[in-house]
Parts: sequence; C-alpha cells; structure tokens
Amino acid sequence: MMRKPPEPRLRSAVAGRLSSLTLLIALTGCAQVHSGGMLDPAGPVAQVQRDHFMIVVALVAIVIVPVFLALPWILWRYRLSRNSTDYKPDWDFDRRIEWVIWGVPVLVVAVLAAVLWINVHQIDPYRPLALQGVPQGAPPLPVQAVGLDWKWLFIYPEQGIATVDELVVPAGRDIGFDLTADGPMMSFYVPRLGGQIYAMAGMRTQLHLAADAPGDFRGLNTQYNGVDFHRQSFRVRALPPREFAAWAARARSAPPLDVARYAKLAEPSVTTRPLVFGRVEPDLFAKVIGKYECGSAPHHMAKAVR
Repeated sequence: MMRKPPEPRLRSAVAGRLSSLTLLIALTGCAQVHSGGMLDPAGPVAQVQRDHFMIVVALVAIVIVPVFLALPWILWRYRLSRNSTDYKPDWDFDRRIEWVIWGVPVLVVAVLAAVLWINVHQIDPYRPLALQGVPQGAPPLPVQAVGLDWKWLFIYPEQGIATVDELVVPAGRDIGFDLTADGPMMSFYVPRLGGQIYAMAGMRTQLHLAADAPGDFRGLNTQYNGVDFHRQSFRVRALPPREFAAWAARARSAPPLDVARYAKLAEPSVTTRPLVFGRVEPDLFAKVIGKYECGSAPHHMAKAVR
C-alpha cells in the first residue's frame, strides 16, 4: 500500500521549523563571531593577556610535547614481546639525563615567573594605561560600575548621566572604572578588552580598560550570584570621541535616577532593554558603598544568593 503524501499543513509546519532552526544556527554563529574572546583582542590589556597566554602555551609545550612523543616510542621499544638481548644491569646514573630532567623544568618555571612579573605590572588594574597617540598624563574617563541583581549600572560622573546594561565609551581613551556591588559579589569582565575584577559590597575596586577602535563588545558577570546569573550581561559600545560626546548630550534628556528609581532598580530583576538616565543622585556610588559600613545595610542590600 502506498503511503499518502504528508498533509500540506504538516509540510508547512516542518518547513517552518527547519527554517527557524537554520536561522537560529546562523544567528548563533554570528553572535559567537561578534562577541569574540580573549584570543581576538580589541584593546591593549586584552592584547597583553593574549600574548601572555600564547607564551605560556609555548613554554609548557616544551615539557609536554616530548613526553607525548617519547611515550609511544618507549612503550614499543620496551614491550614484553620484544626479542632483544640488550641488558645493562650496572647502569644507574647519567649526568646528562639528570640535567635535562631537572634543568628544563627549572628553566621553564623561571621564564614563566619573569614573564608573569612583567605582564602583571604592565596591566596593573589600578594603574592608568599608556596609550599610543594619547598625551602622557591625560586623565582617564571615570566610570562608576555598580553590580546589581542581575544587571550592571554605569554612572558617568563627568557627564552626570547613567546607563543600565549598556556601557558607552570613547574609543582610544583610557577608561578608569570604580566598581562595587549592591548585593552578592560579582565579577566584571569584557573579554575582548581584557581585565576581570571582582565587585564586592562595601568595597571599591578599580580597573583600567581601553578600546583600540570603535566597535561593539560583550560584557558579563562571571561570578555566580543567583538564578538569573546567566542573563547578567551588557553591551559595550566604543564610539569615536565626537560621537560619544553627542551621545552623552542626548542622554541628558532622559529621566533622572533618583533615590526612588534606584531602590526599584536594585531589586532582583533582569532588564529587557538598556536604560539611560539623564541625571544621577549626587554621590550615589559613595552612598551605595556606605550602606554596608558598620553592618548597617538596609534589608534589600543584604540579599542572599538565590
């Protein structure tokens, strides 16, 4: 008996699902290319981190590769079924082999330590960046970042504005971050710009980053802090200086971030779109830190990780 051809409605549904799946795969691939990672640096800090990673891989390969190459040869040469009469019962020490066994690892560790010392001091998160084309001593753009459940608040003290889940910065300029958290500990990280530093309630940490050129990057929280931890990400937009100034001017027309709005914003939630505030409560960043002094934090500041 011949099977009936699929119903038109069924064929349409199957075709629709296949089309949706194809589109999803394509968009996923685009998102991965767009977001990038530390191996695709877009700033001087990420460049140093990528180079350091490559050096570590090369040095460790000096020890690992010979082991992987020699192991199959040794297993074959000294197999149980080998019919060889070579036997040297009096051999127990070879100075050359000892020098190789101990000398190479010691040399690798010494080089690793020296490279780590140099690179760590070069990208000290508390030290302003020395950027090409920027006069020495030029002040960085200050940005205050507050980690919330489950969003990031960015305050621009010089511009008097604030954003949520969108960080807009001028390309080619050092950005000096002051970071804290209004809740559990969080970790601020923009893979393509480098740096990863913790934000903790009642404390202030610092970080300096810069984007080499205009572009869009992905930022995220890498410290688990509750059920919507995986959704706490933000967009980083690096704009030419003039476009950044124009964006900041337009942002001043947005609603203000007063005490009432901040209290609502600090409640555990996920924003569906980036928010912009045209004015910020004076010294809001210092007040957030001050809430945790002497154990006098309000109830909504002492949220347990859910």
